[in-house]
Amino acid sequence: MKKTQLHGLIFLLLIMALSISGCATTGIYTINMDYDAENAVIPFYLKPDEKALQSIIGVAEFLDTRKIDDPLVIGRVIEKGGVRVLVLPKYARPTYTVADGMRQYLRKAGYNLSGVVDPWNLNEKTIPKVSHIRVLIGGTIEEMEISCRRDFPTNTYTTKLKLTIYVADVEEKKILYRTTVEATTSLEHVAFSEDRMGYQASFALGDAIEKTFAKIELADKINEALSR
Repeated sequence: MKKTQLHGLIFLLLIMALSISGCATTGIYTINMDYDAENAVIPFYLKPDEKALQSIIGVAEFLDTRKIDDPLVIGRVIEKGGVRVLVLPKYARPTYTVADGMRQYLRKAGYNLSGVVDPWNLNEKTIPKVSHIRVLIGGTIEEMEISCRRDFPTNTYTTKLKLTIYVADVEEKKILYRTTVEATTSLEHVAFSEDRMGYQASFALGDAIEKTFAKIELADKINEALSR
């Protein structure tokens, strides 16, 4: 069974459990929040040189530091009567989705990437020694709120996303760079759909990822570490 299929099965079971337990008496919405780097424009200073291509970048599954009871909840739909309905991810944990988006972007830039590795607690002393990986990227989800207010004549979709990203040298056991990025989207549309919510969330995630790697200093730190 493929990893994405396994994630989908796990989340389907969790969603069924929530419904049975009564946590979502009015139902739930599920969305696919996914970043596709195919059309990303990569800055010239991020692309690896020949020496950097001899090393591998790893991206750790992100940590969720939002102050919420259930980390599977990524938003709400406010129905016309004021009832708030939970929004959950359809296929994968948000912490995995963010990390995989980072991987896709760096792969598009031309780097060699490992698969998503286990979460790292972002402490310099506990940087994991992962075979063949020279640079490790990890981070936290500080805010992720995907919402839709259903109304007449239009529905208002909004997404707020805040991430903090860490770049570490695995060999030196040293944090090289830390940055925080934010992204927001807003849309008014006459129709309501989970797909439209997912598209807005994916757009915000892509914006946050592209803002992260648009920072010249971060690109320099990555390439310097890979070229040592």
